[in-house]
Amino acid sequence: MSDLLKGKRGIIFGALDERSIAWKVAEECVKQGAKITLTNAPVALRFGQLDILGKQLEAEIIPADATNLDDLEKLISRSMEILGGKIDFVLHSIGMSVNIRKNRPYTNLNYDWMQKTYDVSAVSFHKLMQVLYKLDAMSEWGSILGLTYIAAQRVFPNYSEMAESKSLLESYARSFGYHYGLSKKVRVNTISQSPTATTAGSSVEGFNKFYTYSEKMSPLGNATSDACAEYCAVMFSDMTRYVTMQNLYHDGGFSSMGLSHAIFDVICEDEDA
Repeated sequence: MSDLLKGKRGIIFGALDERSIAWKVAEECVKQGAKITLTNAPVALRFGQLDILGKQLEAEIIPADATNLDDLEKLISRSMEILGGKIDFVLHSIGMSVNIRKNRPYTNLNYDWMQKTYDVSAVSFHKLMQVLYKLDAMSEWGSILGLTYIAAQRVFPNYSEMAESKSLLESYARSFGYHYGLSKKVRVNTISQSPTATTAGSSVEGFNKFYTYSEKMSPLGNATSDACAEYCAVMFSDMTRYVTMQNLYHDGGFSSMGLSHAIFDVICEDEDA
């Protein structure tokens, strides 16, 4: 399928390098005919490779701190100027935990760092939607997506307070999705992706082992970042215009599993040993 997003305008948050899901989403959206702007925090722009993606996709890069309302207003206003009209889709792909980076255990968190985690990883989603709403920046039947993870529903110890961040993110999608749908016919959803070897995801302790576990547990295996990008494009398109306020699992079936044969066999081998 081609030209799924022909004539549509979008903003992609969070691309850092070619390992980022947001990077893949940006590429797929342009491939499907959309025009986009790219954004990330100024500090991330210094360490990432977003300028490469911007040149590749002929997309303007607009630095913005997603926790700052003034920055968000400037970003959205500037994007509408560049793209020539209201915004049809937005991807929020932002997450950060100082506690995880500094190896603080969940039972001994630094609360100032935790508040920063919540502000960057979740509250920024509400701030983004609130600014879009106040500026009347979204087109009718537009689509807003946030990327999440199943740790919002299940315990994964090394994911730390990012789990609560994702729970809050999903709640914002439901609550703001109601108000946005009722008044402006805009849909808001979250996509719960398989563990993916992004720069941020790989920083979680034990990531490689858990990636293997998830691969063995999921009937279809882990969903790749390229597949996630294709799913996002479908969710941005008119083909899903009545889907809103949902947390959508894109994880190869992991979220429905209790125990797979592959994991069962590993347990049996350990017992026999």
